[in-house]
Formats: sequence, structure tokens, C-alpha cells
Amino acid sequence: MTSLKGKTLFISGASRGIGLAIALRAAARDGANVAIAAKTAEPHPKLKGTIYTAADEVRAAGGKALPVLCDIRDEAQVMAAIEQTVAEFGGIDVCVNNASAISLTNSQATDMKRFDLMMGINTRGTFMVSKYCIPHLKKAENPHILMLSPPLDMKTKWFEHSTAYTMAKFGMSMCVLGLAGELKSAGVAVNALWPRTTIATAAVGNLLGGDAMMRASRTPEIMGDAAYAIITRPSREFTGHFCIDDKVLYANGVRDFERYRVDPSVALMSDFFVPDDDVPPPGVTVQPLPSVGGAQTSR
Repeated sequence: MTSLKGKTLFISGASRGIGLAIALRAAARDGANVAIAAKTAEPHPKLKGTIYTAADEVRAAGGKALPVLCDIRDEAQVMAAIEQTVAEFGGIDVCVNNASAISLTNSQATDMKRFDLMMGINTRGTFMVSKYCIPHLKKAENPHILMLSPPLDMKTKWFEHSTAYTMAKFGMSMCVLGLAGELKSAGVAVNALWPRTTIATAAVGNLLGGDAMMRASRTPEIMGDAAYAIITRPSREFTGHFCIDDKVLYANGVRDFERYRVDPSVALMSDFFVPDDDVPPPGVTVQPLPSVGGAQTSR
């Protein structure tokens, strides 16, 4: 494993939640440079954090931060954000595609504006951020692209209640397949990371059942730690993988997963898209996620 000291991460949707956890892990462990690329500049009544508060947290953790206002649906904003990052830090070593939108609605309940939002952020945004980071990544010593997207488990059950959302998330994962192949000879690793359980973020609290679901979740720190384990691996040796957080950490010697639980007295809840045949690490028990529909938020 390599260090992220002196390395630069460009993270979309990093003002809160999992994106911020990845930023803080890189900052706290190695003092990395982090570009906080998100569209939240003003406080939101239901969503904690802005690009500026996130940047303050990264600096407090020991890293360098660049808050960048960026809607990843806008090509000009993406190009400008990446160029600003390169101008500030001298390059980009890691691209993390974390920004995402979610609407757990069937075809009749999904309006086309929401469909376009999910496809524009999840699939198109991931492709576009990656596209414009790649020329800089090719100059890096140990370049990685990491998508916060699920294994491509093509089962009807993942599509039937929320076809549009699943298409948009799987679009991110198809970027992993394609770009991993495209960039292998250049030494740029492209991988996906997904949580086994629900993660205690605003999306879960607002969407999947409030406080009860939050207590059945793990904290975002497990994703921060797992992401760190992936992006510090030699890029030429590890690419094209669809990783589950606790399996990544178990392979790296972690045995205590209790510290990631919000409430150890409540059974953990499985996240969407975890394949039925994916076996958790020893001692980890997760209950199936109940069918949920009709809610909308950013993940």
C-alpha cells in the first residue's frame, strides 16, 4: 500500500456523508489534498454540510482542502473545477465519483425531470468527471478512479420497484467495466465500492425509515476506511473490481466491525444491490432490506 501524502483527491459530492468520510480518512491518515466538488454552498434545511464546512473539517483533520462549487451535470463547471484543482495542487491522483441522486419510484411515479436528474448525475456525471480527470490521472504515480456504485447483479428484484434509479446506478458501474479496460494499459485503476449495510447518511435518514433505519446502519467511516484501502493499492495490480466495504477491510486485516455500528443493539440492515450470494465476513450478520418505494433524495 502507498501513502496519500502529497496526493490530490477530486471527490464529487464530498460536502457530507460518504464523500466527506473518504475525504476525512485521506486527510487524517496522510494529510492529503482534497478538492471538495459539490453544489451545496449554502446550508440546506434537511442536509447537513456545505463545501465550505467540509473543507474546514478536512483542514482540521490535517489535510489541505479546496472547496469547489460544481454541478457535475454541467460540462463547463466540471472542466473548470478540475482545472482549478490542478492549478491549486499541481495534479490529480485520485478521482472519486460519489455524487448521486435517488428516487425509489416505479415507472409511473418517476417523472422525467427526476429521471433526467438521476441519469445526469449518476451515469453521465460519473462518466464526465472521469473523462476530464483522466488526462491528469495518466500523469500520476499511482492513479485511481473509484465509483461509489454497486456490483452489476442483473436481477429483476433490483429493477422492478425503481427501474430508473437502478439504471442510473448500474450506469456508474458500467463505467467501471469500460474504463477499467480502457485504462488498464495506462496504469489507471478503476474500481467500485459499495456498502454491505445501509450507511447512516442523510439519504438513509430521510428516505428509508428515519431514526430506526439509522440505528440499523453503519457509520460512513467504514466506507472511508474501505475507500482508503482501495486507492492506496498499486493501481496496476488492482483494477476492474466491484468491492464490498467490509470484505475489503477484512482482506486488509480488520476483524472488529462493531465499531462501525450506529447502535450495536439493533440488527444491521442490508443495502440495495448486495448480491444474495455475497458472503459477509465471519461474525457479520445482516438482515434483508424491506421493499421501499416513493422517496426521493440525493445519496
